Amino acid sequence: MTTMTDTTSAVREFKMPDVGEGLTEAEILKWYVAAGDTVTDGQVVCEVETAKAAVELPIPFDGTVRELRFAEGATVDVGQVIITVDVSGGAAPAPEAAAPAPAAAPEPAPSAEPAAPSGRQPVLVGYGVSESSTKRRARKQVPGQAEPSPAAAAVQAELNGHSAPPAPQAAAPAPAGARPLAKPPVRKLAKDLGVDLATVTPTGPDGVITREDVHAAVAPAPAPAAPAAAGVQEPVAVAAGDARETRVPVKGVRKATAQAMVSSAFTAPHVTEFVTVDVTRTMKLVEELKQDRAFEGLRVNPLLLISKAFLVAIRRNPEVNAAWDEANQEIVQKHYVNLGIAAATPRGLIVPNIKDAHAQTLPELAASLGELVATAREGRTSPGAMQGGTVTITNIGVFGIDTGTPILNPGESAILAVGAIKLQPWVHKGKVKPRQVTTLGLSFDHRLVDGELGSKVLADVAAILEQPKRLMTWA
Repeated sequence: MTTMTDTTSAVREFKMPDVGEGLTEAEILKWYVAAGDTVTDGQVVCEVETAKAAVELPIPFDGTVRELRFAEGATVDVGQVIITVDVSGGAAPAPEAAAPAPAAAPEPAPSAEPAAPSGRQPVLVGYGVSESSTKRRARKQVPGQAEPSPAAAAVQAELNGHSAPPAPQAAAPAPAGARPLAKPPVRKLAKDLGVDLATVTPTGPDGVITREDVHAAVAPAPAPAAPAAAGVQEPVAVAAGDARETRVPVKGVRKATAQAMVSSAFTAPHVTEFVTVDVTRTMKLVEELKQDRAFEGLRVNPLLLISKAFLVAIRRNPEVNAAWDEANQEIVQKHYVNLGIAAATPRGLIVPNIKDAHAQTLPELAASLGELVATAREGRTSPGAMQGGTVTITNIGVFGIDTGTPILNPGESAILAVGAIKLQPWVHKGKVKPRQVTTLGLSFDHRLVDGELGSKVLADVAAILEQPKRLMTWA
């Protein structure tokens, strides 16, 4: 879609694009520019989060930033102007904001944050500070060029760079109006716990707030009281620690996940089957592969062999790899496997998938799994990586859980839950011995997969993990 229009011969507008294939809104996570900065065609100016992923937006023309229309943490509809740029080519003009007076307003809007320093700074994906959730009704009052409210004027003044940059303080909470220094994962933690970062005493280098600082702020009886703080800060900190409830806005990935799970649970009839299996030989093979030169530099773990076992089981029972077409009342057989791996990230649960995983060798699959996990942890998973999945694996064993009844990823036919691998007494060759044992759970869409087919798939996965040499004989 078109993301810019001409307002005058010298000023161009950049609109929030549709970065998620039909999504209607996105949250601004971070600005990399401020009013008065010079930008070039292709330069990333901000990072936004949709219901599917966090993405960076490049500006499509050269010029000088004239105005940032929204603060970090604001949710913006697709098509709204988020930044204007002076493309006249002259010297960088001073920002012409509509509210020049409140440059150093001592009481800015609680949800506003000053723009990031000039120049792009590398950050991990996370939520910016937004102590009060952005209301859609308030957002509707912003796009026009009418006079803003006093609170909005303060926000705009900070966005356009009028307020003086706050001096970082390493041993005391940030003063009113200053943006606390914290990395995005720490901001996300504070947001989940209902902690106002402005009330947190930083202990990290250069006055950066750490995760420990946030946890200390919600401790039942925080020992260090801010000695130099005014009486206003003390009740704020107490309120944050003693609050009986915390309300977290449901948006972005968490909102999309909730909607998808409800839709899946009440659309596809789920059936879940379980099997407990001795995976001692698989664990020995994992250790052997770690020493194999073919896997040098690659991460080899049980998930790799479990994924391969699932792929082989699907090859032996191809009917399980299908989709239900409600509109045409057809079952669509898939002759490829896009293997989804459920990943818990700071932004919520996402399920990126490995395209054409069925055609990959074991070293190739190891490389794909490593890249998928690393990308998800860094918050760089693209929307395309989460589309088109056919089956999924969810490794709940990493949390010490024995088994579960996973819900299908919408549009997919099956999901395999892998429980914790533990030493348990097991009858082996007629004797009770300690063996590595795990429980697998397979949920499937009963419209596509009947009990016999689902049982065959799960039994094949278990058989391969019990005797991994079947990876060669059955493949």
